[in-house]
Amino acid sequence: MRRIAAGFFACASPDLDFVAGFAGPVSYLLNHRGVTHSLILLPLWALGLSWLLAKIVREPGGWRALYGITAMAIGLHIAGDLITSYGTMILAPFSDWRPGIGTTFIIDLWFSGIIVVGLIASAIAYRSRWPAIAGLVVLVAYVGFQYTQKERALEFAAKHARPGTKIDAQARPVSPFNWTVFVSDDDAHEFAHINLVRAEPRRYEPGDGFIARVDSPYMPLDQAIWVRRTRYGEVNPERGKEAWNADGLAFFRWFAVEPAFDGESDGGRCAWFVDLRFATPGRDGLPFQFGACRDRPGAPWRVYERSTRRDISR
Repeated sequence: MRRIAAGFFACASPDLDFVAGFAGPVSYLLNHRGVTHSLILLPLWALGLSWLLAKIVREPGGWRALYGITAMAIGLHIAGDLITSYGTMILAPFSDWRPGIGTTFIIDLWFSGIIVVGLIASAIAYRSRWPAIAGLVVLVAYVGFQYTQKERALEFAAKHARPGTKIDAQARPVSPFNWTVFVSDDDAHEFAHINLVRAEPRRYEPGDGFIARVDSPYMPLDQAIWVRRTRYGEVNPERGKEAWNADGLAFFRWFAVEPAFDGESDGGRCAWFVDLRFATPGRDGLPFQFGACRDRPGAPWRVYERSTRRDISR
């Protein structure tokens, strides 16, 4: 039981970096999935946690008895984050590279369900290790299956691509067959919400429920609807580009994978931007909306978080 408790707390520990959010949205984006998710620092975190947890659970063998399970639990957390598209700084603090395999949506019901079934089976057959092994094998196989679906989504995007464009595919909720594919150039993105196996559109009626609402927008491949979003705006792209390149938005240029212009306000004095990577149909609102404002042409740009209109200029 002591090792189970140590593994549980160690596996959750990397997300203690949520405290960076108390310093503001910029600090959160710059630090979330940073040093606490670093493979380089994993041995150090495992040492500190195993020492602390050994004191808390009163492990007779001391920190050495818990070090292995603690290190493995932290590693599993990092691996679980790597399969999403958010990005994880596995080489922090020496690099801010943010790899993300992108096979799995941030909240995947099938992925979570496999874990829950494995835990229940392990609790029932607690004298055997086979339920846990079987659960892990099924989980890894499921992620491998998702990888093959991402490749299929990229193949579909490639058929729509033109010379000089790049393609991307983002996993979406409810089904491993739901994807948003992107074809992008220096000025704009074209994207489509697709389902890789659906033969007919799935109709949604009010009252069908949340799952149906977030699942229905994904169209069969032969009925894909391509939407165009510019990076800097249609009316005055030069102004949008100037706002996007404001010094204070450097953190968002580093973070955003599919950045897009999201309108102006205050008579053109403010320009807003989003990351289409997080544009999930059926979801209310879009996270991570930032922009730059200035009082008049030629004045310095000030950077704001859109939801609070708080000045976050650095």
